[in-house]
Amino acid sequence: MDNKVIFLSRSDLRGGAAIVTYRLMLAMRDIGVDARMLVCEKLSDSPYVDYCVPKWRIQYSFLKERLEVFIRNGLDRSTLFKVDPATEGLPVWKHPWVREADSIYLGWVNQGMLSLQGVKKLSELMKPMVWVMHDMWNMTGICHHAGKCRGYMNECGDCPLLGKRCGANDMSHKTWCRKMKLYREADLRFVAVSSWLARKAEESSLLNGWDVTVIPNPFPISDSEGYIRKSKGSGDPVRIIFGAARLDDPIKGLPVLKEALSVIMEKYPEEGENMEMVTFGTFKNPENRDGFTLPHRHLGALSGEEAIREAYKECDIVVSASDFESFGATLVEGQAYGCIPVGFDHGGQRDIIDHMMTGYLADWDDEPSARARMLAEGIVWAYRNVGDTAMIKRMRESVVEKFSASEVAHRILAFTFTDRK
Repeated sequence: MDNKVIFLSRSDLRGGAAIVTYRLMLAMRDIGVDARMLVCEKLSDSPYVDYCVPKWRIQYSFLKERLEVFIRNGLDRSTLFKVDPATEGLPVWKHPWVREADSIYLGWVNQGMLSLQGVKKLSELMKPMVWVMHDMWNMTGICHHAGKCRGYMNECGDCPLLGKRCGANDMSHKTWCRKMKLYREADLRFVAVSSWLARKAEESSLLNGWDVTVIPNPFPISDSEGYIRKSKGSGDPVRIIFGAARLDDPIKGLPVLKEALSVIMEKYPEEGENMEMVTFGTFKNPENRDGFTLPHRHLGALSGEEAIREAYKECDIVVSASDFESFGATLVEGQAYGCIPVGFDHGGQRDIIDHMMTGYLADWDDEPSARARMLAEGIVWAYRNVGDTAMIKRMRESVVEKFSASEVAHRILAFTFTDRK
């Protein structure tokens, strides 16, 4: 392994962005690259993952930045983790793995891992550096998902997430200015994990005019890998699986999903009587585990590829009810293991699902009840196509073609070391 690369990510296995970064690191190792990963939270037992600094230093940086956000947002706990100013960070550029690397890949590095000044320090090492964008943070002042706000098209300011402390020169505008300065001075390349995210970058005042390349998240699958669905008994229900790091994160659309299931039981009772709901991940508020109109089984947080694979292979339909998805990793995972994917046509889902060929893209509507009805129609369509072996074959071939981990690894390496035009 001659080529050495380093991935920087706040965690290796907590959250979608961390998991796909870890997969990409492993994929590079599989093609002969000496790839390693530095994190603030290590959950795997991989010898190629290390803490970026001593643990006590990590907590200090995290708490100091959260305190600043808390003060700047008017002491509002509800938005405390929805924004990141990147004012505090850790000296990851001093780690020997960074010093030895030929190239650097930044993933999700917020919440006190990397400050904007720290990114500048990394750029001064004069190594090719690629920032893989998993959400909108690089193109906004401080938020990860702009939602209906259009401030990122200008220079931010008057940020709705700062409540009574918002203003023309608030934290969001000041961070926007710091990002613009960094982007002008540092030699950076940006990758968007979906076409939707790349379009958002093009709309933004920070990244408009940049050559943002779309390279999807990797999935560890090959066309030669054997594929065996677990056999279903004649009385087994059709199982719908829904997963997220935090299932009741407002962005994930849990209330819309619950309403969609209620619509099914009301309008399609014959189908609904033969359905079961399966969830995995965590609930911040335990009471949110209740309220499903279908029989519901919660698997808790899943750790490791084998546990994830087994969960999907027990199910038939994978659903995403998110307001928007930068990518939609659970849809890819489910599709790879034979679950028909259903989601909204409102984000990166379009890169994953070919409508009514490899899954169902429900129309988007700003009104939640309308969204629920459309999602219900998609779930019922998927229910009626469970067992369609031709579609299951297309689904798997689509994942291999678009998201093969080795192919993604080769693409991002080529992008890293190709001269700019």
